[in-house]
Amino acid sequence: MMAETKAASVAAEEGRSKTVVLVAVDDSDHSYRALEWAMRYVAEMAGAGAPTELVIVHAKPSPSPVVTMGGPGVSGDVVRLVEADLRKKAEGVVDRARRLCVANSVQGVVEVVDGEPRHVLCNAVEKHHADLLVVGSHGYGAIKRALLGSVSDYCAHHAHCSVMIVKQPKSKN
Repeated sequence: MMAETKAASVAAEEGRSKTVVLVAVDDSDHSYRALEWAMRYVAEMAGAGAPTELVIVHAKPSPSPVVTMGGPGVSGDVVRLVEADLRKKAEGVVDRARRLCVANSVQGVVEVVDGEPRHVLCNAVEKHHADLLVVGSHGYGAIKRALLGSVSDYCAHHAHCSVMIVKQPKSKN
């Protein structure tokens, strides 16, 4: 696989002793598919004797954009409730990611960072000197992508490393 070979060779060229694989997770099946791919890759690299570090990042949105949709008269209680809900969701995402790592005998560093996912991920790539960023694809069509934006598309163009976009396999009907 091209991304795998490039990630390992970039780390070697820069004289680093390990390859850093960063994977984005949220509460979607798409992101857990990406995490599973990343864990298989890290396990293969380790099995081949190449030290590899797995960094799992969850971008937790701040409550302000969510709350401002409710209008200017939103109370502090609503902000606290939204923040608590976002925190609880982040804890669930992190817990599931950790359980997947344990089940696959892969060690990973897990981080929760407040912010817009596309910026959080590109910043995390820089912070961890990642060689490979793994993201899931929601499989949006052109119209939804144009309206909602695509984190994977943004990262493919702005992250300073190779980006693996893990897509859902097509059904075999």
